[in-house]
Amino acid sequence: MTEQASFSLQGRIPDVLTCIANLSNDEVFTPPELANRMLDTLAEAWAASHNGANIWADKTVKFLDPCTKSGVFLREITTRLTQGLAGEMPNIGERVDHILSTQVFGIGITHLTSLLARRSVYCSKHANGQHSIANSFKSDAGNIWFERTEHTWHKGKCVHCGVSQATYDRGEGLETHAYTFIHTNNITVRLAELFGGGMQFDVIIGNPPYQLGSDGGTRDVPIYQHFVEQAKKLEPRYLSMIIPSRWMASGLGLSGFRQSMLSDRRMRQLVDYPAASDVFPGVEVKAGVCYFLWDATHDGDCNVTTNRGEEVVGPMVRNLGEYDVFVRDWRAMSILRKVQKHREPSINTILARDKEFGWTSNFDGFHGTERAGDLPLHYIRAMKRDVGYIGREEVTKSTHLIDKWKVLVPKAYNGGDGVPHQILGKPLLAPSPSVCTQSFLFFYVDSEDEAKSLQSYYTTRFCRFLVSLRKITQDATHSAYTWVPIQTWDRIWTDDALYEKYGITEQERAYIESQVRAMNFNTDSNE
Repeated sequence: MTEQASFSLQGRIPDVLTCIANLSNDEVFTPPELANRMLDTLAEAWAASHNGANIWADKTVKFLDPCTKSGVFLREITTRLTQGLAGEMPNIGERVDHILSTQVFGIGITHLTSLLARRSVYCSKHANGQHSIANSFKSDAGNIWFERTEHTWHKGKCVHCGVSQATYDRGEGLETHAYTFIHTNNITVRLAELFGGGMQFDVIIGNPPYQLGSDGGTRDVPIYQHFVEQAKKLEPRYLSMIIPSRWMASGLGLSGFRQSMLSDRRMRQLVDYPAASDVFPGVEVKAGVCYFLWDATHDGDCNVTTNRGEEVVGPMVRNLGEYDVFVRDWRAMSILRKVQKHREPSINTILARDKEFGWTSNFDGFHGTERAGDLPLHYIRAMKRDVGYIGREEVTKSTHLIDKWKVLVPKAYNGGDGVPHQILGKPLLAPSPSVCTQSFLFFYVDSEDEAKSLQSYYTTRFCRFLVSLRKITQDATHSAYTWVPIQTWDRIWTDDALYEKYGITEQERAYIESQVRAMNFNTDSNE
């Protein structure tokens, strides 16, 4: 009776780690459900490579979370090992003590999260406290280490993570956010200092901090890639982390990391969530998040699964390195290949570069009243488009494009994570002559008729779909248009005409239209 009551009560008590608020969008607590999905993926791979063996029944496997926050990974690993080792180690006290003292290790990212992690794993913020479920520790920290670490400054930036000294050179009372795992020149030596020499981790798993504000807060510096790179240097058997998905096609300073990930044949599983809210309720991570399983003995293609709400696509076996960016949904591949068979030049051959005329989005060196000889200058302020005026002689960059007819297109467009999505902001026809700020990119042609033809092409679902394969964040950069083929500008383009030209099937049309919505022109906002 008592056992039944206990079971019933357990089902009614919420897991405290599902209830805590995130510190920020940069340091997101991992929900237990997601942590367990990642552990299930790990266990399946282990069994497949070890003749069906159960990883949770192996008392020699060592686990490391190098960026522990709530301690959820370590807690769930401990729970699974406690069950899996019951047959070999029947005494639960000895079994738990063995697991916590020899198999489960973590590095806290802040003082607060280290205490939280110890409380989750040891049932006490002191590993050697009277309420701790471990018996062998001599220190408060146990195997969940944290000490304040400082950045290493050189010319105003940290040499390890790249953040600004002006922002993060802090006093003793504030967290430095100099995460120990990535602030070292030799991670193997550093781990030996923390946990003892000769320590070899079989599994490294975690949810690293994603980014840090820099340059006075005007832009964020991604740092999650450093955790992945450091973990690989430790040569684990398996590595699994949940990180933002923007690395797949964009991201400040992520080109090298992207190529490394896409070309790494040890990537065994990739599970993608284009809407981060599907796994992190109430948290916006632009472009979504993903988790991966890297297997040191795997040499082949990767199983890719895409999850959006209730829709699950995959797993599909994919060659991650087929292109310079990763096409997230395999259903797009047949369409892209049909387009590329035509071997047409890219439309970005007539697309201006970022800041083509040299002016940033906040440029205000123009006037509101037109004077003789002035050029119209198009810009966006507070999501509204407007026109100012500037003298021709004040344009000192790309003067050969002043007298072109232009189709101006907003550089940035968000619109949320839902589908169908508009993908791009609405175009604006700019007669010759004209200029613009960084708020716009622009296509340039020689006549009004060509400009109208190009504008019609831009508004098709087909064109915007091809952009969507490379546009993973709100910015539509020059490279986002790489896979959009150039057309002849002698007609008004429609989706039907493009579908026929490229042999797009009814099923493929339906897929495009499920992803890209029609473009409505009934507004002057930056939509």
